Amino acid sequence: MEKITSFTVDHLRLVPGVYVSRIDQVAGTPITTFDLRMTKPNCEPVMNTAEIHTIEHLAATFLRNHKEFAEKTIYFGPMGCRTGFYLILSGEYTSKDIIPLMIEMYQFMADFEGDIPGAAAKDCGNYLDMNLPMAKYLSKKYLDEVLLSITEQQLNYPN
Repeated sequence: MEKITSFTVDHLRLVPGVYVSRIDQVAGTPITTFDLRMTKPNCEPVMNTAEIHTIEHLAATFLRNHKEFAEKTIYFGPMGCRTGFYLILSGEYTSKDIIPLMIEMYQFMADFEGDIPGAAAKDCGNYLDMNLPMAKYLSKKYLDEVLLSITEQQLNYPN
């Protein structure tokens, strides 16, 4: 079998950043998949499921309510390796195009107070597996260490 695109990225050289993973055409419309890499693969500890789950709920709620990107958001969810998230948007974008959106979203999550959206038994299949303090910490860390001072190395996959 042929390797899928995400397995061809050199994870030994990959650093936290915002990357275009792929651009696909669906019925003539471009769909951009982003790799929001929050931790350095195989070097830093991976995120635990509770904070990943919390970030997923917060980010999905933020995106689906965003004035410009609500209708363009197709998917936001975790990577199986627990080092980041995938964001899929309708349209063709570069990594730089979405940095303002990512800053806004990660600031929202870093500052979030109150009940986690959808964290109730009737709304979620695993509502008890949430960790808001850690989700806020990781969101602030990514915001401060990556998004607010992002470099070209953090916008393009290593060759």
